[in-house]
Amino acid sequence: MRIIAGEFRGLALASIGKGDVGAHLRPTTDRVRESLFSVLTAGKYGDAVEDARVLDLFAGTGALGLEALSRGAEYVTFVDDGRKAQSLISENIAKCRAEGRTHLMRTDATRLPPNPDAPYDLIFLDPPYAKGLGEKAIAAAIEGNWLTPRALVVWEDSAPITPPDALVLLDTRKYGDTKINFLEPK
Repeated sequence: MRIIAGEFRGLALASIGKGDVGAHLRPTTDRVRESLFSVLTAGKYGDAVEDARVLDLFAGTGALGLEALSRGAEYVTFVDDGRKAQSLISENIAKCRAEGRTHLMRTDATRLPPNPDAPYDLIFLDPPYAKGLGEKAIAAAIEGNWLTPRALVVWEDSAPITPPDALVLLDTRKYGDTKINFLEPK
């Protein structure tokens, strides 16, 4: 797993092999990440990454948030409650020397507290597949004022999602078993 483009281009991130079943880690593949960021930086959403405040829910290894930071995002908050994930995220932040532009929240993404800071422009939501955790996490993020009115939510899952009433589904892209859904506030 590596950073694909930008400031940290080519940097190898901490490896977890094929995934950590016990920790429920399932990193987004380089190929899917490359396709996703092509959409986010040069697609129909303009450049959703440049100068964005990014919230990475169920951050896992932190690869999505760090890719965004590498491509010009202003700041990234990673949210994960797994010890293995927290260790990997911390290691990857250090590899990128991005401590001053990131924050790791060691909490359950489905139980986000109220946001103590400015809201976020780009939200990555990559919960364990087909468990309904994405719906709970995005509801907590909306309730806690984590999204700007123009936020773009990128929700990865294998099953169909049920967006909350506050969001509208813009598009869905399929990459093998992975579906990436793009949503925005109504």
